[in-house]
Amino acid sequence: MDQEELFRRLAVALSIGLLIGLERGWRTREESDHQRTAGLRTFALSGLLGGVFGLLSTVSSPLVLGAGVLAFAAALTTFSYLEATAEQNFSVTTVVAGILTFGLGAYATLGNETVAVAAAVAMAVLLALRETLHSWVRTITWPEIRSALMLLAMSFLLLPVLPNRPIDPWQVLNPAEIWLLAILIAAISFVGYVAVRVLGERKGIVVAAVAGGMASSTATTLSFARLAREHPKSTRLLAAGTLLAGVVMLARIVVLGGLLKPDLLATLLWPALAAACVLLLAVTVLLAGTGKSPEAPKLEVKSPFELGTVLWLATLIAAIMLIAKLLAGSVGNAGLFVLAAVSGIADVDALTLSMARLAGLQVSVGSAASAILIAAGVNTASKAGIAAFVGGAGLGRIVGAVSLLAIGALAVASLVMR
Repeated sequence: MDQEELFRRLAVALSIGLLIGLERGWRTREESDHQRTAGLRTFALSGLLGGVFGLLSTVSSPLVLGAGVLAFAAALTTFSYLEATAEQNFSVTTVVAGILTFGLGAYATLGNETVAVAAAVAMAVLLALRETLHSWVRTITWPEIRSALMLLAMSFLLLPVLPNRPIDPWQVLNPAEIWLLAILIAAISFVGYVAVRVLGERKGIVVAAVAGGMASSTATTLSFARLAREHPKSTRLLAAGTLLAGVVMLARIVVLGGLLKPDLLATLLWPALAAACVLLLAVTVLLAGTGKSPEAPKLEVKSPFELGTVLWLATLIAAIMLIAKLLAGSVGNAGLFVLAAVSGIADVDALTLSMARLAGLQVSVGSAASAILIAAGVNTASKAGIAAFVGGAGLGRIVGAVSLLAIGALAVASLVMR
């Protein structure tokens, strides 16, 4: 490499050290000079030292870099031990950060500079978020850890060995793809769960509705309906939450369909947007009319990363894909639309994923989009029924009337799109 590149790479190594040193120095800024093992200057020099040893290894022997790492790690560990002994501090973060800074400085001169800088930024973020991460870890329960570990094990241990090809006579069921689809919907649902866990106590019915709608708008409707029966004074507020969960459901099918099959986006977007606008208008009116409710409904959202939930999703997706293929081949779109209507009574995600997977292959893009919209319309109607049956006439009238208007807007927009 020429002289200009040498200086540039050394500058990157020094910058990496300065970045980490800035975070470490700010954290220990209250300590007196010479009372901490490493601060801004030490980390800056560590990054530069790693870069120099990296360059030396290119003109001599790779053993030079190895010896430099060992010598640096020994020196830093020794001084950190003396500091820990004096302060009764058993944290090893500074030692690990120092060694990693040295290594990234060396890699900046030997490898890809962009990767070295990206790794340094990731390290700085992790170091800066110490309190936040520790607080988050303290709130995690063992069932959540167990579920996440089981899901990770099945994703990274089972997925590589699953057949990545159709295994049925109709050439529809691909185990690897089905499993990935189940993971995708579980991950999207988990966004709502994380929102609830991070925020702690409810910040209002809007947060509860959005978080619950991300997991399951049908389950959210059922929960709100039960609360409406117990808290009649909050009927309008709970009706707003129920309708807002429906908006999240519509957004979810557009995102899922668009991600898996971009051709579906144009057909799904405008009908879903029309229905969502009707629901959002009603939500705005209802929230404006409720003011500060004397009641504070709470919604418990369970983690969607339970093993049983993911397995059920995978089974449901596989069943819908297979039935859709058989219906499309035997009785055409009519049977497909019947399947969409039946599926939409309880859930739209599995049908959406299945149709996106089959669109353009076993099912036309137009038919797949129509099936998804039918499922969304039926799901909206079924939630109105749940609201009336479980929550009472008051909740049922509000949710039912608005849902009817939303379904009408969806149908009109679908016809216009055709």
